[in-house]
Order: sequence, then structure tokens, then C-alpha cells
Amino acid sequence: MKKPIFLWKLLLASFWFVPVLIIGLSIVLSVGLVTIDSYINLPRDGWLRFFLVSSSDSGRSILTTISGAMIGVAGTVFSVTLVVLTLASSQFGPRLIKNFMYVRLNQVVLGSYVSTYLYCLLVLNAIKDNDNYNFIPSIAILVAILAAVVNIILLIIFIHQIAVSIQADKVISNISDLIAKQVSTLFPGKMGDELKDETIFDEDAALSAYSMKTSIKSSKAGYLQYIDSKVLMEIVTKNGALVKLNHRPGSFLVEGEEIVLVYSKKELEDVILKNILDQFILDKTKTSQQDLEYSIHQMVEIAARALSPGVNDPYTAIACIDNLTATLCYLAQAKFPSKYRVDKDAQLRVIADVLDFEGVLNTAFNQIRQFSGGSTAVIIRLMEALNTILKMVRMESHKKAVIKHAEMVFRQGKESIKEENDLQDLIERKDKIFQK
Repeated sequence: MKKPIFLWKLLLASFWFVPVLIIGLSIVLSVGLVTIDSYINLPRDGWLRFFLVSSSDSGRSILTTISGAMIGVAGTVFSVTLVVLTLASSQFGPRLIKNFMYVRLNQVVLGSYVSTYLYCLLVLNAIKDNDNYNFIPSIAILVAILAAVVNIILLIIFIHQIAVSIQADKVISNISDLIAKQVSTLFPGKMGDELKDETIFDEDAALSAYSMKTSIKSSKAGYLQYIDSKVLMEIVTKNGALVKLNHRPGSFLVEGEEIVLVYSKKELEDVILKNILDQFILDKTKTSQQDLEYSIHQMVEIAARALSPGVNDPYTAIACIDNLTATLCYLAQAKFPSKYRVDKDAQLRVIADVLDFEGVLNTAFNQIRQFSGGSTAVIIRLMEALNTILKMVRMESHKKAVIKHAEMVFRQGKESIKEENDLQDLIERKDKIFQK
């Protein structure tokens, strides 16, 4: 069962939820305004004659024109969106399609046109003109005219947004912004508290205090999308247990693979074990909610495609490197969360599989380096990026990870760079790293 918060985020990220919501609001609005029109009889003389419809034929003509135009433009908007998704898939990779679908403006525009069409139909049906009864919902028709004006403005904004959204720099910038938001909430930073002194902690001794060890296995194959850390901590604390997580969000599990080990002083009931398993959400695709590497992979995929022989676009790859460098410089100074999580009484409850600086560095630069053979500018920029990151590191382990990557980049450049002056440029940048 999916958690409410996780499900709500999925709904907001879907392409259909916001349009359906707007359509529902338009139905309510049409009923409400027609009802108001039935109780209020506004005069149609003076300055009001320019805004309120005075005849049923005029009302029908206006609503018919607006509804026909809106459904036609809605089809155009849908077609343009599909073309953009096709271009994004071929140029940046199929995983980038989600990013374009998540753009709120695209959802609002599509919902606005379809809802205006439906609104006009409902108001049109309310117009009555016969010998026994004559009713013209003037206020509702005026709102339809205003909605048409707003939709024309939205169409202009939509075209501008589409033109900007398929530019490589804009795509890279959007992913970089998403990564920047994620680094402040690295899993499992919000799961309980950290140990005060991790250096003197004996994990084996802590585990030996529990007489029972129960393995909880995945009930299906898929990617681990989400862990409800708050509820998980509450369950293990209430039962005096300790859990060891073998995977983190983004990992792929096969059916029957061990997902968590539960240590307890007594045998836990099946309902408790099932409740623990329910805190882990698996599905067929990855999401970026708790998986920082997912967004980094998107950036790396853009760079890898740019470096392919068929594209050969080093400038896009360099832009990806620059944005990844900004993220890694931030992480080089950040404190990564401990894998040991304790409850309010400082009792160890969770041993998590956490992401570390070297892991992020590997994710960001390994594939770009591997695809950079033959692209001198990209190899040199990689070395410059590592030099920049090294200036920001505070821990010795982080420094060793950066130097390790510098050595790999240099070997890559030494094998692929044929021009002596270019190789000398790479050596000068490498020497700056090794002198620190």
C-alpha cells in the first residue's frame, strides 16, 4: 500500500491530475454561475450592455464559437506536447520525458482549454428560449469570454515555454535545480537522530545484544522508490527492535531478495513484520523523491549522449560537468548523514544503507569520463572540475576520492589526447591537484 505523502507527490507529478482537477472546478463553476444567474437579473442597459449578452441567439453563438475554438486548440496543445516529448526522448534520453511531463504550465494549459470547452457546453445547455420560459445566463457567458481571453494569453506563454524547455542549457539547469533541492534532504537524514560519536561505536556488539534475527524479503521485483522512515522508526522503537537496511531508494530488488534484517529480543508477530515491509514501496520505475542518484543519472545521460559519435556536442557535456561540479562542491562541505540512527532515548534502532561522497562522485563522473575518450575539451574540463571540488573538501576521505578520479581522468587523457600541447594543458591541471 502506497503512503499518502508518496501518493500525493505522484499525483502532482502525473500529467493527468491537474487537468482533471481543473475540469472538475469548471463543472462546479458552471453550475454555480448558472444558479447565480437564475436569481440575479442584471439590467442590460448603460455600460453593462457592452459586457452582458441580451439575446439567446448571441449567447449560443458566443459559447459555440468559444467551445469549438478551445477544443481545437486543446488538440494542438496536445500534439505540440507529444512532439516535444519525442524530441526530448531522442535528444536527451527517454528518462527525461518525465521532467517535461512534470512541468506544471503544460498541465495547466491542457486542463484550461479542455475545461473551458466543457464549461461552454454546460452553460450552452442552460440557455432557454421558448414561449413559456426565457433564460440567458449572462454572467456565466461573460466568464466564458474572460476565460477565452485568458486562454489566448496562456497559448502565447505555452509556446514560449515549449521553445525554451527543449534547449539543452534549460534542461540541464532544471535538473541542476532539482538536485540542489534534493541534497538538503538526503536519505536517511530525517530518520531519527544520529549517534553522538560514531567512531567508537561497535556495530557487532550492538547486534549481539539481540537474540532473534529475522529476514524480511521483497514480495516483488522492482525499484525501491520510497521508505517511510518516520513510521519505520516508530515501529522498531515500539517493539524494542533494530533494523538493518540492505538497500536504499533507487536500488533494484528481485522477488525474494532480502530487503531488511530485523533484530529483536523476542520473536515478532507476522503482522509486525508485514507492517515493517509495508514501509518500503517498490515499483517498476525509479523516482527522484528519495534518490539523489536518479537526478544525477539524468544529467550524466545528457552528457553521455552529447559525447556519442552521432551527436559530438562537447559544449553540452561541459555544461553538465559544470552543474555537477556545483553540486559536488556543496556536498564536499556538507555532512553526510550517519548510517546509525537512534531514537529519542539514544537507543540504536536503524542501520541504514547511506550514500557517501565518493559514491556521488562516482555516479557523477565515471560514465562521463568513460565516454570522453577523444574529446580533449571534456577531459580537460573534468580535470578542472576535480581541481575546483578539491578546494572545497574538508575530509581526508573526500580528498582521496577526488585524487583517485583525477588519476583516472589523467590516464584517460594520456591514452586519447594525441596533441602534445593539449596533453601539457592536462598535465598542468593535474599537477595543481596533486600539489594540494
